Amino acid sequence: MDYVNGPGRNHLFVPGPVNIPDQIIRAMNRNNEDYRSPAIPAMTKILLEDVKKIFKTESGTPFLIPTTGTGAWESALTNTLSPGDRIVSFLIGQFSLLWIDQQQRLNFNVDVIESEWGQGANLDILASKLAEDTAHTIKAICIVHNETATGVTNNLATVRKILDHYNHPALFVVDGVSSICALDFRMDEWGVDVALTGSQKALSLPTGIGIVCASPKALEASKTAKSVRVFFDWKDYLKFYKLGTYWPYTPSIHLLYGLRAALDLIFEEGLENVFARHARLAKATRLAMEAWGLKNCTQKEEWYSDTVTAVLVPPNIDSSEIVRRAWKRYNLSLGLGLNKVAGKVFRIGHLGNLNELQLLGCLAGVEMVLKDVGYPVKLGSGVGAACAYLQNTTPLIPSRI
Repeated sequence: MDYVNGPGRNHLFVPGPVNIPDQIIRAMNRNNEDYRSPAIPAMTKILLEDVKKIFKTESGTPFLIPTTGTGAWESALTNTLSPGDRIVSFLIGQFSLLWIDQQQRLNFNVDVIESEWGQGANLDILASKLAEDTAHTIKAICIVHNETATGVTNNLATVRKILDHYNHPALFVVDGVSSICALDFRMDEWGVDVALTGSQKALSLPTGIGIVCASPKALEASKTAKSVRVFFDWKDYLKFYKLGTYWPYTPSIHLLYGLRAALDLIFEEGLENVFARHARLAKATRLAMEAWGLKNCTQKEEWYSDTVTAVLVPPNIDSSEIVRRAWKRYNLSLGLGLNKVAGKVFRIGHLGNLNELQLLGCLAGVEMVLKDVGYPVKLGSGVGAACAYLQNTTPLIPSRI
């Protein structure tokens, strides 16, 4: 028997990978198939059209790459830029840090704008850099929409306004790994040139599909970009798109069936309703945190994330012990504090195919753990605050009205 086995289900509340709905598990529970048969290209064609809806794009071209978000990062960068190109990138937490590391290792000239962890991207500095760059040496602006290490969401519409104000042609490249399908994302309206996400986040799939969507401007840039790419080369995909077979190499067929089921669930609920649900669960989590007497790592309300809440703990408590205790005693998985906030925060993920009662179970578990580690929490305080809010704001399930 697996030594980690425990009674009941694991309560998975890290900010990805997330819970997988039964409908998706059933959709993937099938034998292998020949991806060159007529069935897989036919399904892929419809998937590509439907994926554009979650990016809110009419003109974008999506790529379903068998990879993680890290691979999607690399695909976005190497298809549009050349070694030595100057890019502006924002460092606001662990995942923006990792992306910057990749950018530097790919030999781009990375101009880093760093903020204190818990703050959003400093867009005033971006504005000053664009104002000074009259020669247009900056080739791309790279930003993480939702930084899960600190629970910070950046305002992409403002980035686009700044680019437009200075009439700057830099590509707008966005990591939407933990935002797309959970937070409102408007690729066309915000003029995003490359957006990407991962299957294991709000889509509620297993890890394994990096979804990249490229604007016409990004596709044009890919024709002259000199970065070396092979596995991630969009050109290979576009060749097979024209042939109608879609795949330059073997896809994960099971994940494609899972993606079909995931999109069906999202469209059945309605994308705007999905966003509203995430906002509702996030607000309930923050109310619980306040009732416990704890603070948000995110320093301003304008940056609050609707997919993850990073909770600061008192100096006398190690947040890593909260995470360990939750898993060992209550079969509850919470997110660790990472890097600069290691030991200082624990993270509650509230994204994907998740409902109110699931969240309340998590919040109850957190209260017990806080009591275990010696924090003077009043049991029921956070759960009660969240319940009061959710009871007044949770709508009827549309399919059951």
